[in-house]
Amino acid sequence: MSLFRLDASITPATSQSRALADLVEAEWSAEHPDSVVTRRDLGSQPLPATLWRDVVTSGFVPEADRTPDQRAAVAYATTLADELIDADALLLAIPLYNWGVAAHVKSWYDVTYTDPRIAGGALKGKPAVLATVLGGNYNPGTPKEGWDHSTPWLTRVISEVWGADLLVVQRQFTLVGVNPALDRFTEEAAEIKAAAERLAIEHGRALAAKRYSPVG
Repeated sequence: MSLFRLDASITPATSQSRALADLVEAEWSAEHPDSVVTRRDLGSQPLPATLWRDVVTSGFVPEADRTPDQRAAVAYATTLADELIDADALLLAIPLYNWGVAAHVKSWYDVTYTDPRIAGGALKGKPAVLATVLGGNYNPGTPKEGWDHSTPWLTRVISEVWGADLLVVQRQFTLVGVNPALDRFTEEAAEIKAAAERLAIEHGRALAAKRYSPVG
């Protein structure tokens, strides 16, 4: 068994999305102690800014006429796609930044999607967990309701475009204790944290219990 784990926090030492994903991974490892875990940390090692451009433009010229940068980009994209395709399960730890999907995450998604295997359904039915965190509270009736443009997009592309068998664990109010303006929500934030941690453990157990059979 093998697990692919993606981390996207730019502050790994204090990352709350990483902490949630750690709980999921612990359950996976308890069930599959000999499994291989392939890791990619976009927060610490973002993809080159020109990668997506080079891999896309390579498709408009004959292979023999591609530039060295285009050839390297295609090889890089294949490696990224292989990491997803070769794994039995996926664990994606992606925080909300500035109300949307961070540039380094969007670039990773766009590059992997250039691989025809991904677009062709190679991830269909693959078990996956998305662990995501939000600094504030975006629930219905709050001032920031509707401002989370990351979780809905990620959920859609992972479950509907990739076709993965997706579970989502989300923790809000992670800036309580960091931003003094949110101190009055300390008790509520603690309850949200505890509930998210319980759900992460449940999702980790569910992920470990699933058996994936590639389509086709």
